[in-house]
Amino acid sequence: MDQSFTSLAYLVAAVLFILALRGLSHPTTSRRGNQMGIIGMLIAILATFAHGDMTIGGSLLIILGVAIGGAIGTVVALRIKMTALPQLVAAFHSLVGLAALCVAASALNAPQSFGIGAPHHIHVESLIEMSIGLAIGAITFTGSLIAFAKLQALMSGTPIMFRGQHKLNMGLGILIVVLIVLFVISGGSFILFGLIALTALALGLLLIIPIGGADMPVVVSMLNSYSGWAASGIGFTIGNLALIVTGALVGSSGAILSYIMCKGMNRSIINVIAGGFGTTGVAAAAGGPAGDKAVKIGSADDAAFIMKNASKVIVVPGYGMAVSQAQHALREMADILKKDNVDVKYAIHPVAGRMPGHMNVLLAEANVPYDEVFELEQINNEFATADVVYVIGANDVTNPAAKTNPASPIFGMPILEVDKAKTVLFVKRSMSSGYAGVDNELFFRDNTMMLFGDAKKMTEEIVQALNH
Repeated sequence: MDQSFTSLAYLVAAVLFILALRGLSHPTTSRRGNQMGIIGMLIAILATFAHGDMTIGGSLLIILGVAIGGAIGTVVALRIKMTALPQLVAAFHSLVGLAALCVAASALNAPQSFGIGAPHHIHVESLIEMSIGLAIGAITFTGSLIAFAKLQALMSGTPIMFRGQHKLNMGLGILIVVLIVLFVISGGSFILFGLIALTALALGLLLIIPIGGADMPVVVSMLNSYSGWAASGIGFTIGNLALIVTGALVGSSGAILSYIMCKGMNRSIINVIAGGFGTTGVAAAAGGPAGDKAVKIGSADDAAFIMKNASKVIVVPGYGMAVSQAQHALREMADILKKDNVDVKYAIHPVAGRMPGHMNVLLAEANVPYDEVFELEQINNEFATADVVYVIGANDVTNPAAKTNPASPIFGMPILEVDKAKTVLFVKRSMSSGYAGVDNELFFRDNTMMLFGDAKKMTEEIVQALNH
């Protein structure tokens, strides 16, 4: 295929990727956005395959690789549970990082195949791009593996901290820069390449282990950005326009999303990049001990009676809803209330769940109308006019300590101001704190009624009580 035709195909794919991102920015257009992204990727793959001057054996290997990868991806997509999406995304990010590492190794081993020079005489600009893509890819690989392990409960979700951690991370970062300089000066030393890879792999691990469960949405977003920049760096190395554009789109959109998520958690973007911005073991004490404070405990019948006599109900979903798969029962409860002319809305905090948009995905699975789902900024001023707020599995994002207790580790974090409602029905398994390790002051407010139990079972019991 002619180079100009390949470039045109890549340009069409890039436009489709941009339209895909635009479509994914809103639930009503997300399906179309996904379709555009799929078409764009298909065009990019076909253009790359047709442009290459490959032997029959090489072509068959590529076709076999695409077939195996496509089959695995299809099986995973069909079998994956919605609750496992965060760890699936983390696993995908690790594969992008690993791919960047492998392509960099291939370019170093056979630079003449990519038109970037000869062994030990690779173009300087290509060496810089290669080493940067390698370093970011390696960091993304191990960082994503740790995020996957934490989300999958293969390792503790609590922060793993040790003395001198930040200094060690900084030292490894400086070492990577020094190694990259030496690598470029050497013209492409395999030993220095390996040292860059090993150092970056270690840094990726150390950056993520001190991050706690409450900060996982930001971690997933940050790793998404890293994977994009890794792909873009390797794209520059091998002169692939599709990789450059696609990587830049993923990297920049992930960075913007990370910034939005940081604002939603009152975190510093610098701390996110540096790692170790999770909670510490003293977080619970900072929130204030529960002591012998009394709480109001209610039943499903109590909740049904209160909601049946309400005119406006706002539902606040959290990770507890995801774990129990309560979204379908929640939709059924809302439908019953709407038949009785109750105004029902859903309030989503930007970091509810384990990844950006986690709650939106689960509610969409249950066919909750998009026009009933609102973000924090859109609905926060409506809690004061709500008769009932039904909090199902959300904890830290509703904690008034974020506004009232300067000593709390979550102080300053924007929250859903559910405490302003006339009645708060809080579904929770126990009185335990959230991922931030802070006691929720909302539990002890006069207008709060605790509904202890599994979120799905409790909601189903409320549905039964409403029907009767």
